[in-house]
Amino acid sequence: MGTEESKQYLQLQDKPVIIHTVERFQSMEECESIAWVTTEQDYARCEAWVKQYGLHKVQDIVTGGKERQHSVYAGLQALKARGLEYVCIHDGVRPFVEPGRVSACYDAARQHRAAVLAVPVKDTIKQVDKSGIITATPDRSSLWAIQTPQAFRLADVMAAHELAEQEQFVGTDDAMLVERMGIAVHVVEGSYTNIKLTTPDDLDWAAWWLSRHEA
Repeated sequence: MGTEESKQYLQLQDKPVIIHTVERFQSMEECESIAWVTTEQDYARCEAWVKQYGLHKVQDIVTGGKERQHSVYAGLQALKARGLEYVCIHDGVRPFVEPGRVSACYDAARQHRAAVLAVPVKDTIKQVDKSGIITATPDRSSLWAIQTPQAFRLADVMAAHELAEQEQFVGTDDAMLVERMGIAVHVVEGSYTNIKLTTPDDLDWAAWWLSRHEA
């Protein structure tokens, strides 16, 4: 994002991006408890925002680790202590996920043990080597861009994280860790508006999208 402030804490209209995201889950009947993972230095302001915005489903604010994977596991441990059976793991900078899509992903996880939101890839994808030469063109019909939330039976995803830690393996997402255990992860079609706010252009688009839907 090119800012000193972490992207999840940047202002989007009248409040931080992360608040828009948490409010999506706060509004869902299926959501029992939220574990918000942050850094030690940001803990106090996250705690203050929970009170300010009335986010009563945020029952745990957890200090994360060095890698995203370690931070997720810290959140999973907090949820395990609350006796939950299923979990949805979501990026704090995806504030436009639709509750209906979250419910569909959660339902698929309850049926199949593991599910992720994803959208079919629109563009032609090329594999390129280090010298900038195209080496392959994968079949676009089989390619999906993975989003969050990713939903799992809590015991499965915790076991996957523990195995990865034992083997010193760092994956690109939680589904990858679960796949390594031989558990089939089902894809549930998401929405192209469920973008991950990563660049200044994304933030501009997000402000436009909010103003359009509030009009």
